Amino acid sequence: MRPPVRLVVGLGNPGRAYQRTHHNLGFMVLDHYVQHHGLRFQKARERAQVAQEGARYLLKPMTFMNVSGEAVAPFCRYHQIAPEEIVVVCDDLDLPPGALRIRPGGGSGGHNGLKSLIHTLGTAQFARLRLGIGRPTEPGMGPIDWVLARLPRDRDWEQTIEAASDALAVIVGEGVEAAMNRFNHPASD
Repeated sequence: MRPPVRLVVGLGNPGRAYQRTHHNLGFMVLDHYVQHHGLRFQKARERAQVAQEGARYLLKPMTFMNVSGEAVAPFCRYHQIAPEEIVVVCDDLDLPPGALRIRPGGGSGGHNGLKSLIHTLGTAQFARLRLGIGRPTEPGMGPIDWVLARLPRDRDWEQTIEAASDALAVIVGEGVEAAMNRFNHPASD
């Protein structure tokens, strides 16, 4: 049995240029969750924005995606949070747009933010809530350009963000397994 979640990390890139991009879905889910639970983000010394919900922290690294672990690992050491007590919210190229996938652990799947966390935490044994963004749809556009592109208007991303926030509430309230059973299904078009 997994220990209770003590830290939720939303991955994204800081700055106005990256708002509403595929790669910032982790930030957007945490923003939605915090707003709907009456919480507020504060700036932390670990190069992050942090909100607190009882004994649980919600953290948005203010480093760039590729070095997210540089903010997360020191925070975990300071607060004595084990990797098994962490849930990471991020985008995923290999899931169809709008799909949610919850897993208790796993590899990086090529996601540079997850690679950074795995490297700095020394393990991949933290849970993930991944939001599908699909592969590039425009001819000649590569994955890097796609993850940094604005969210397309052909999908209701607010609905996806809300569903992910609901899944996050189940993860922290009932556990990863309960959330997997309830939310791991493809998006409906």
